[in-house]
Amino acid sequence: MKKKKKYVLSAVLIIMVILVLTPIIYVQVNKLIYAHRVTEYLIEEKKYTQEEIESVEGIWNVKLPPFSAEVTFKDEPDVEYIYFAHNEVLQFAHRISEEAKRRGKAKSDLKHVESTNDRE
Repeated sequence: MKKKKKYVLSAVLIIMVILVLTPIIYVQVNKLIYAHRVTEYLIEEKKYTQEEIESVEGIWNVKLPPFSAEVTFKDEPDVEYIYFAHNEVLQFAHRISEEAKRRGKAKSDLKHVESTNDRE
């Protein structure tokens, strides 16, 4: 009887661990997938080199859509460009750091903003 109780307890514990780890793994894997999609888009379609890109980081958002990627370019380290990579990769927005805004940087100064005409 004690042996059966030990197996049941082990099975319950394993199921609980799986239930806790599954959403964590899901989020981490999707962040990697979205970062990879955006990196491929920038290199293959937009013809950036890997050296021009500072970082591409997959992000999990509380709002919809749940996943996006933040890109920083080496020649503009004070600006983050936000891309969605669901069906197709689209630049959605950008964020200029507060320090850059104080120095007078505006949207018209940005080097990597994609116009909506680029998507057609």
